[in-house]
Formats: sequence, structure tokens, C-alpha cells
Amino acid sequence: MRKLIAFLLVMLSVGMAAAPVLAATETVTGEVVSLSCYFQNKKNVGKAGLLCALATVKYEANPVGLVTADGKVYQLAGGLVANNNAKVVPLLSHTVTVTGEVSKKAGMMVIAADEAKNVK
Repeated sequence: MRKLIAFLLVMLSVGMAAAPVLAATETVTGEVVSLSCYFQNKKNVGKAGLLCALATVKYEANPVGLVTADGKVYQLAGGLVANNNAKVVPLLSHTVTVTGEVSKKAGMMVIAADEAKNVK
């Protein structure tokens, strides 16, 4: 029984280590939002959500996300949100396109990228 449990733990560890390797590269377009504001009230997007987003993202460094036109939510990760979200603060409430590695962590889709392009 101990060998079975040890084997399962090793396989689980190997699977978790391989997960980032299996992440798919995708291009996602959506509006940049504060995830805490958005999950508090889904109407906290655009200009209506900008004040809340600035307070939570710029001053509290809360997680930032993208909300796509079809309602999918992605948390931003990687260089884009480094240094307390410095690169992404000017993009709050704007629609951007991000290309990066997409994975799922704790039930949330996460896209790791270093840059975003403003959609005009």
C-alpha cells in the first residue's frame, strides 16, 4: 500500500511539473479589468469599473484579467503584470490582444505574456 501511495505521489508530481510544458499558446482579445472588481460586480467593466480597477490594481496590486466578448475570463500573468502591474495599469478598461501560454490554475484560465497590444 505504501508503494502504491508513493508511486501515485511521484506521478502526481511529474504531472504537475509537466503542466507548464503542456500549456498552449493562444491569442486572446478582451477588456483589461481588475478581477476583484469584476467578480464583485460583473458591471465593473469599461469606464464604470475604471475607478475600482485603479484602486485595486494600481494601489493594491490585485490580480488583473481579460474579459472576452463571449464572457470568458483570463487572469494575466508573466512580465505583463510584473512590478505591481506597472505595464498593465495604463491598459485598464481598454480592449487589448495578448498572446501567451494559457493554462488553468485553481479553476481559472491564466495567460502568461510579456506584452499586450491595444485594439483600436
